[in-house]
Amino acid sequence: KIRECIVVGIWNNGRKRHAEYFPQKALVYLPEYGKQQLMPLLAEGPMGDNYLKFLVTELKPFIDSTFSTLKDQQNTFIAGSSMGGLISLYAICEYPNVFYGAACLSTHWTGTYTADNNPIPDAILQYMKNHLPAPSNHKIYFDHGTATLDSLYAPFQIKADEIMKQKGYTSANWMSKVYPGENHTETAWRKRFAVPAEFLLKK
Repeated sequence: KIRECIVVGIWNNGRKRHAEYFPQKALVYLPEYGKQQLMPLLAEGPMGDNYLKFLVTELKPFIDSTFSTLKDQQNTFIAGSSMGGLISLYAICEYPNVFYGAACLSTHWTGTYTADNNPIPDAILQYMKNHLPAPSNHKIYFDHGTATLDSLYAPFQIKADEIMKQKGYTSANWMSKVYPGENHTETAWRKRFAVPAEFLLKK
């Protein structure tokens, strides 16, 4: 059902995962008390911009020079779950000429582990509103479950979906799905990964 592709699985950096996967430029929209909530999770400080630089200037060139790939934007995609969903959204916003599509599973809008008195989602959404790439040559997939950590995401995904509509995205280039009862685990993401894969890579 999908085009032939190479999947590059990038090992996450343990305790630096939060720091590398948080959308760094969203910090400018975050009030001071929000930064105080977030910073303990960011190890030695925000590293999202350097992480994307690594993907675009080191990893992708290595893959393209080592394997028989189609190197252009229309054949380059990024996907991730939880914090990986956030960095995938950030990647297509920061490098719209590199990435054609992004799959964001169980996007961790909250940044931390609570939605109460948490300004982080609105900061990420404001960044998204200001930097979302053109719908004419991009495709974006979102989803979330309703159990465990995923139970926090619905209000923020609704806001994200409104931004997508405002920016001109339609069912042709955008999908947002809810999976009732599914939780925040690799098992849940594995069960449904065929959906974004087919949406982004269908023949």
